[in-house]
Amino acid sequence: MSRTEINRTVERPTLSLPGVPLFLAFVLAIAFSIYLFVTGAGDTYFGAAIVLIGLGSVGMGGFYSIQPNEAVAILLFGAYRGTDRATGLRWVWPWLTRKKISMRVRNVTSDKLKVNDKDGNPIEIAANVVWRVQDSAQALFDVDDYERFSRIEIDTALRDIAAHYSYDHAAEGELTLRGHAEDVATLLGQRLNQRLAVGGMAVDEARISHLAYATEIAGAMLKRQQAQAILAARQLIVMGAVGMVESALEQLSVRGVVTLDEERKAQMVSNLLVVLCADREAQPVVNAGTLY
Repeated sequence: MSRTEINRTVERPTLSLPGVPLFLAFVLAIAFSIYLFVTGAGDTYFGAAIVLIGLGSVGMGGFYSIQPNEAVAILLFGAYRGTDRATGLRWVWPWLTRKKISMRVRNVTSDKLKVNDKDGNPIEIAANVVWRVQDSAQALFDVDDYERFSRIEIDTALRDIAAHYSYDHAAEGELTLRGHAEDVATLLGQRLNQRLAVGGMAVDEARISHLAYATEIAGAMLKRQQAQAILAARQLIVMGAVGMVESALEQLSVRGVVTLDEERKAQMVSNLLVVLCADREAQPVVNAGTLY
């Protein structure tokens, strides 16, 4: 049976009463019955005093308190009767079972998982997820332990994301875990919302908190990244040098500083490219003769 075919419990409001007035009423009932026994009137009103004490004592068992961003699920002999979200002191019939659940926002950082990316490279990945309980009935009754359930689903979603995308090297237009962190975080949040919906939970934010190559290949991948950086820098240097040489030749020709034939232009281009693209500073050599 798929998740969409499971009979879900839907949260609904329940009928509860303000606790303060009833608390005062029960206290007065117990106090009045004690007063009857102390003053000796209990012999005349023995039955009424016993009833008042019984009602007050039993009624005291129906009180509970709710703080802001908390909820209490009410059950009658195992059957869900509704959820109370009204804050303060509340009262229901004492024979009703009450289960309290926090509706506050929670921040969870997953464990570092060692998984393979799309290219098969072992990587370490972890996420920080901000989530909250949205439906108290689903969280309490549709999953066994909603907090443990959320952690397992976070790990599962992380493994799924990592397996479908490369770490930092992909084809043109494809997302990468390292280069498209915002897009990956959005996708992770969407998948977590789909997975956690069965437990009445909603994800407000999901972020990749740790992303690195696994230890056994970190050195090799670092060398590859360094080689790629050097290659990119070389390409930029060459493009700049070609532009500078082209501008120099153009300026010499326009200003008529010197007239160069094709062979001398080639020699000049070669010298300028060597100077501009070299790793070290050029050492000037004074040529006292001619090229021929």
